[in-house]
Amino acid sequence: MEKIRSADGTLIAYEKTGSGPPLVLLPAGGGNDHTRWELGGIRPAFARQFTTYGVDTRGLGQSGDSEQYSLEREFEDIAAVVDSIKEPVNLLGHSFGALLALNAALLTDNIRTLILYEPPVNAGEHEQLNKEVLSELKELLAKGEKEQFLITFMRIVGGASTGEVDKLRKAPNWQNRVEAAHVIFRSLQGVGSYRFDSNRFAGMAVPTLLLTGSETTPFFKDGISLVHKTLPNSRIVTFEGHGHVATLTATNLFIDEVISFINNPL
Repeated sequence: MEKIRSADGTLIAYEKTGSGPPLVLLPAGGGNDHTRWELGGIRPAFARQFTTYGVDTRGLGQSGDSEQYSLEREFEDIAAVVDSIKEPVNLLGHSFGALLALNAALLTDNIRTLILYEPPVNAGEHEQLNKEVLSELKELLAKGEKEQFLITFMRIVGGASTGEVDKLRKAPNWQNRVEAAHVIFRSLQGVGSYRFDSNRFAGMAVPTLLLTGSETTPFFKDGISLVHKTLPNSRIVTFEGHGHVATLTATNLFIDEVISFINNPL
């Protein structure tokens, strides 16, 4: 693992593999570190064409942390990684990672393409997290019921089906995700207070691929629609019959769409 120092001095770790144009990979939230991209052979497939940078976000994997947390520091972390690379990068984020990628794009000029799979953007009509769910998750965390916390988070917040949860529970990174429950909770609080300001992004001309599943929750559908309306150089690809984790349920299709877009952006 290599490390870069973020704006506040925190060390952010990433694993560099492969060869070719740079592709920075930001995992979904839910306690995932860079190893999430190993599931289904996603990172190895990308590494055959690109130099991949699998990032551990703040507080996870081998990345450092700080006493005071804010979502803005996470945006700065990703911009620091991107700026450390000597040529324009392709930046890919899933869910929470997509929110980080989107906002980091405002902090750096070193992005060639942006690929966002369902960033948690509140478009106003549907909630991802209401007070009752937040209270339930907080209580589970206080009781030390970390695994049930993670399952509840995935089912209610991420919209994962029972089958999808079962697959993820068999993954080698499951226990690490369970132990990261406190990081998940603070990220949820950060996302809950985040407000997407269309005016800030209206002039962002980076070619952007927006990925979504036809079976995803209304919250993510609304968010993708808003981001698409805002970004002047974006297009949407929908994974028919899949939801928020087509990286898991339609892995080859996901890989093909990403590679196709990077090779032939808008």
